[in-house]
Amino acid sequence: MRYNRSVPPCAVIPVLHYPSPKEAAEWLQKAFGFTVRLRIENHRIQMRAGDGCFTIAEGGGMPNRSCTVQVRIEGAREHCERARNAGARIVDEPLDAIYGERQYNAEDFHGHRWNFTETLADVDPESWGGTPVNL
Repeated sequence: MRYNRSVPPCAVIPVLHYPSPKEAAEWLQKAFGFTVRLRIENHRIQMRAGDGCFTIAEGGGMPNRSCTVQVRIEGAREHCERARNAGARIVDEPLDAIYGERQYNAEDFHGHRWNFTETLADVDPESWGGTPVNL
């Protein structure tokens, strides 16, 4: 696979629409700790989320609630408080799951849904009813 510095190396790159990409980038940095990777004039901004990426694109429509962006983090409880203090609506408080993750769900200022997940332990999927396939 070829590499292009103008495009994130991630295999999957969600594109989220906001009325103002600049305003969205500033809020997402403050609330969730994402960082700007690349600005494309005034209509698109590539953001880093850990070793993943997503793009903010200009667009005024309301977000489609059929999709949630999941982001791996450290310190879910602290991350949740940071998000809350920045104005995120916490949909579900941090909760420890049987599959070894601590997760919480938030909605940003424009209505996009986010799931933040922190790994607590390496748990065998068969112990909680999962079926490993090509792990």
